[in-house]
Amino acid sequence: MAIGRPREFDPQRVLDTAMRLFWRHGYDGVSISDLTEATGINRRSLYAQFGCKEKLFRDAVQHYVAGYGNYAAVALAEPTARDVASAMVHGAADATSMADLPHGCLLVQSALAVSAEAAPLYAGLAELREAGVQVLAQRFAEAQAAGELAGEDPGALARWISSVCQGIAVQAAGGATRDELHAVADRALRAWP
Repeated sequence: MAIGRPREFDPQRVLDTAMRLFWRHGYDGVSISDLTEATGINRRSLYAQFGCKEKLFRDAVQHYVAGYGNYAAVALAEPTARDVASAMVHGAADATSMADLPHGCLLVQSALAVSAEAAPLYAGLAELREAGVQVLAQRFAEAQAAGELAGEDPGALARWISSVCQGIAVQAAGGATRDELHAVADRALRAWP
């Protein structure tokens, strides 16, 4: 059995660094040179560990969803539909305004500037966002079956809450404070049925 040189970097640290770069600059705004400079590993090691830039971006998105974007999965476990909605919008306000991270949402920020070459990648992000809307709609439909949300359209409610969360992310990226973002969340919840 051949033994190669031992890896001299932590793949999770590299993935986290790449995620932050993509979060701050978008897919098209990050070059391989940017990635190697920020991570401190050479191009060959980057490709050997993560494959191409597109694969690294996809891995970074999954890393983001499992970590910083996890507030959405946590919100779904809330006992009432209103609690779910509240946890979603307030979770978005918190997740998009952390002091030590880029403000905004990786999934939203990456969708704002799209090159023709990256269109399939962005289509995948749109599918991921739509899947989130559908999971939320299903949760609201379950709440409706349990006696909540009489006469409401669970799909429309899910799309509305998702839109509020995405708007919060855009506001965060534009410099809104955490308090301002929570005020937006509170205002949205006053319109809850």
